[in-house]
Amino acid sequence: MQTNFTLAQLADPNIAESNQILRNCVHCGFCTATCPTYLLLGDELDSPRGRIYLIKDMLENDRPADEKTVKHIDRCLSCLSCMTTCPSSVHYMHLVDHAREHIEETYERPLSDRLFRRLLAFVLPSPFRFRLALFGAVLGRPFKSLMPGRLKGLMAMAPPDIPTPSYVDRPQVIPAVGPRRMRVALMNGCAQQVLDPKINEATVRLLTRHGVEVVVASGAGCCGALTHHMGDTAASHASAARNIKAWTREMAGEGLDRIVINTSGCGTTVKDYGFMFREDKALAEDAKRVSEMTRDVTELMQELGLAPTGQVPQLKVAYHSACSMQHGQKITKAPFELLDAAGFDPVGVPESHICCGSAGTYNILQPEIAEQLKARKVQNIELVAPQLIAAGNLGCMVQIGSGTDLPVVHTAELLDWATGGPVPIAIEHLAAEPMLAPGQALSQAAE
Repeated sequence: MQTNFTLAQLADPNIAESNQILRNCVHCGFCTATCPTYLLLGDELDSPRGRIYLIKDMLENDRPADEKTVKHIDRCLSCLSCMTTCPSSVHYMHLVDHAREHIEETYERPLSDRLFRRLLAFVLPSPFRFRLALFGAVLGRPFKSLMPGRLKGLMAMAPPDIPTPSYVDRPQVIPAVGPRRMRVALMNGCAQQVLDPKINEATVRLLTRHGVEVVVASGAGCCGALTHHMGDTAASHASAARNIKAWTREMAGEGLDRIVINTSGCGTTVKDYGFMFREDKALAEDAKRVSEMTRDVTELMQELGLAPTGQVPQLKVAYHSACSMQHGQKITKAPFELLDAAGFDPVGVPESHICCGSAGTYNILQPEIAEQLKARKVQNIELVAPQLIAAGNLGCMVQIGSGTDLPVVHTAELLDWATGGPVPIAIEHLAAEPMLAPGQALSQAAE
């Protein structure tokens, strides 16, 4: 794609980066075939190619964002399916992130929209404030039908019972069981430790059982993804900087071998810290090192080698590959191979590349589109007739779980169970099913 930025504009590192991304685009349109919003709405401007034209015009002419551009950029899920599809390696993620930052700086949203976004940015990244908000949502549940669409989406996140804070989410060092093979920092996140602390507990058990010392670093918290995707660069970079400094202190102390993340949306962002801080002289080197050390829990377990007990039943597991996992981090095989090695029967899902509609706060900010995508995802999952659903991203678990009666559990919970941990509470009723020898499922499928 031809661009016409001035030399003065190109002196801005963000413009220079976006210019290169735009020039890589060859207008082929392959991305439209895998874009969820284009598939639903059929509008060229709701496709990656259409949004690229809008972003190019806005940035190249150095003009404030207008209502039309904001509408179509807001509808983007940042699922990054287009990046997997693109034959020209267009880094759409960095381009749309730049566009959102420009929108935040130059466009004045309606007052109700501004206030709602500020509410989300204030509440969700803070476990304390989020927990209080969930208690309020539980009290307000009888009046849910009277709430506007966005507040309904926020209230839908509230589980029937608010879990109590978990012991593993306090800053501490949890020793390895047996000889120590690795020392890792676990990102315990923000929303996850409030909505489903069992995931972090299962992850800690799984890692320590495999000889990993787990550090929950003091000062680490929200990865910054939520505010980053809302265009609030100052807030997202502040969150990211706290994490970088917290983990760097651990590296300088007893050292770290890896940084482990069990929410793929957070993992995609943390792996991008090096890019986010590339112009920050104080943090660029540390940010790059953090990104290079970061692994999804399934990546680390493949590296360590899973040690299953052979005591799990032959359960048919529909594995939902979160967009941030398959498109953002390019992790596609590890979860399937680990579930198979554990003794489960993992199966893929039709249209697995299409987003479930969660996408961070998307299901709250764009509830109508999110509901359509959820229904489509649930229908495809139920087509394969699984006994349960596994995923590696909390947002997807909440989104999909609200649309089906099938139990939804985190991949780490299943791997923990298969290596000697407790049965995940959501599937206790399935624990007496026939057993399958570890590794047998995929070999049978191959036959």
